[in-house]
Amino acid sequence: MKSWEVSLDATGLNLAIVVARFNHLICGQLLEGALEELERRGANPDAVHVAWVPGAFEIPQAARALANTGRYDAVIALGAVIRGGTPHFDYVCEGVTDGVREVMRDTGVPVAFGVLTCDDVEQALARAGGAHGNKGSDVALAAIEMVRLLAQLGDPPGGRA
Repeated sequence: MKSWEVSLDATGLNLAIVVARFNHLICGQLLEGALEELERRGANPDAVHVAWVPGAFEIPQAARALANTGRYDAVIALGAVIRGGTPHFDYVCEGVTDGVREVMRDTGVPVAFGVLTCDDVEQALARAGGAHGNKGSDVALAAIEMVRLLAQLGDPPGGRA
């Protein structure tokens, strides 16, 4: 079996992060995790740009605008949607998920999905630097990996045609 070896080195990458202000405590921790991981992987802090949006539902529009500039190798989407007593949770989760997928499909730019969809605040905090790690860090790695993989997919594994 042959497969592509993918680097997790962020050196030289230009990255955008879209982060929701709603549930700011959680989203701020996700952002911190993403920024720390990018720096650990060699990203130049000046090549990482952060765009704040009101809430998770607005993430796809900002992600599309950033992807369409052609300046970014990947976009990282960070947010938190907490279940409440109404169907609003379902609509927001579906909208942001579908929207991010459409941005990737339409632009070809990887968008790493770091939008937490949790039943309560405790679950979200556990995934934003708590007992379950920091999903911001995880999606930063996913963004790097996708950029590096997509750059190689035109070449067969092992470099032979």
